[in-house]
Amino acid sequence: MSKDKDFKKEDSHKKKGYPGKWRRPRGRHSRIRLEKKGAPAKPKAGYRTEKNARGKHPSGYEEVLVHNTGDLEEIDTETEAARIASKVGARKRETILEKADELEIEVLNPGDNDE
Repeated sequence: MSKDKDFKKEDSHKKKGYPGKWRRPRGRHSRIRLEKKGAPAKPKAGYRTEKNARGKHPSGYEEVLVHNTGDLEEIDTETEAARIASKVGARKRETILEKADELEIEVLNPGDNDE
């Protein structure tokens, strides 16, 4: 999978606490807004993600939401990985992780395993 282009907020490299996340430039003389030569790129339709990488986790797996151990049996280990639902408690999470380890299923959010 290719790495997506990194669009940063204007002047985010100048200050430490300034957010690097993309925000549309609104300044009157903004080089990015005016798309001047040498200025950082502005997001456009042409920068869309590759078709084979769309909707996938950065690891390359498709995410499958898991609520219980029964959901794990429907996962294809070659192309899919499990993401444990946020509402699942610690006790059930532990059993899901054990079952996933048995079935050799990748879990994208295993959490802290303080035992």
